[in-house]
Amino acid sequence: MTRQPGGPLTLLIASAFATCLIVTACASEDRATPASSTQPTWPGDEWPVSTPAAEGVDPAAIDALVSDIDAGRYGLIDHFLLIRNGRVIADHHWDHHDTYVQLLAAQEDTVEHQYNYDHPAWHPFYRNTRLHSLQSVTKSVMSVAFGIAVDAGDIPPVGAEAWTYFTGYGVDPSEPGRADASLEDFLTMRSGITWASPGQTYDATHPTTVMELSDAWIDYVVSRPVGNEPGTRFDYNDGVSVMLGKVVREATGLRIDEWAEERLFEPIGIDEYYWKTTPGGEVDSEGGLYLTAHDLARVGYLMLRQGEWDGRQVVSADWVRVSTSAVVPDVNPANDRADSGYGYQWWVPVHEDGETRIFAANGYGGQFLHVVPEHDLISVFNGWTLHERPEFSSWLAMQDRILPAVMRDD
Repeated sequence: MTRQPGGPLTLLIASAFATCLIVTACASEDRATPASSTQPTWPGDEWPVSTPAAEGVDPAAIDALVSDIDAGRYGLIDHFLLIRNGRVIADHHWDHHDTYVQLLAAQEDTVEHQYNYDHPAWHPFYRNTRLHSLQSVTKSVMSVAFGIAVDAGDIPPVGAEAWTYFTGYGVDPSEPGRADASLEDFLTMRSGITWASPGQTYDATHPTTVMELSDAWIDYVVSRPVGNEPGTRFDYNDGVSVMLGKVVREATGLRIDEWAEERLFEPIGIDEYYWKTTPGGEVDSEGGLYLTAHDLARVGYLMLRQGEWDGRQVVSADWVRVSTSAVVPDVNPANDRADSGYGYQWWVPVHEDGETRIFAANGYGGQFLHVVPEHDLISVFNGWTLHERPEFSSWLAMQDRILPAVMRDD
């Protein structure tokens, strides 16, 4: 069951990563005391509102960032939301609907279907509602719901074998390669399953494209060969995230959308969402979730507060800690730069000596949630820049523009 917008309970990936140097310089300065050291502020139906200056952020720097967004230097941004100390200090929305309609007219595929990313009935907003496509940010939200199932004992600890959940699809979990794959290997994108070629764009031959246009998603994913030893190599794989959603269904008896609604969304005050389902009746747990920017921030705030929400432990602090730590320290060790780490379906753009400085969720078209625990800071960007490369990347806005604006506590 997916909630439709309106009722009481009825409703790529970025190519650049910041170096540790940028944020380490910011973190080493003597900054304002984060609110995490005091009593947290909790949002009710709406987030509390403050100003950048009142929360220790340089307002001129935020104004300059918004001006650059206005000028189109960050591409087509739909929403920018900034929260510090549990209070909204910047909240800006841009209406690009007419532009999206024009872009559709320039594409060959004008048919209205849920995986036509140029169709404005489906993207970036769901049918003229406030619900914005999150794309692969879905993976991070799914991971929280997965962790709740682990906490509840429905799913065993992540060292358990992964393939035993898919015997109904004709696979032998004792086969070489499959037998050694754990749930943690799936969560950290080290499943060993062969997916896309390095650097392959999302063209008609990309496995994700083939999967999304098929009638039997899980059958397609499990039919892919296991080409690497599980746990040894990071290989970003949308299909594995679909499999993790299926594990939740097998373990709890509820589809991932139903489980998340009951155990995650309702406890933190999310009562509007939409989640795509596949022709086979499975939930698209790799990219199909739609939330408002303010509600996506609630997920980030839950993780910032170590899984607690106003006195209730929604997901364990241990799950939050491991999920948002660099279990995979470097997703691209072939580079000679400090690259992003990866946890349990969460990115860790900046980490140092085993400590997470920033963790994040990101999605196709410019869906970014960044959380900086040290400074009690959350940013959300929603956008839909598909056919051009903008001058600046909103993936880097936290590191390049926002963190340097956190003022000294003089």
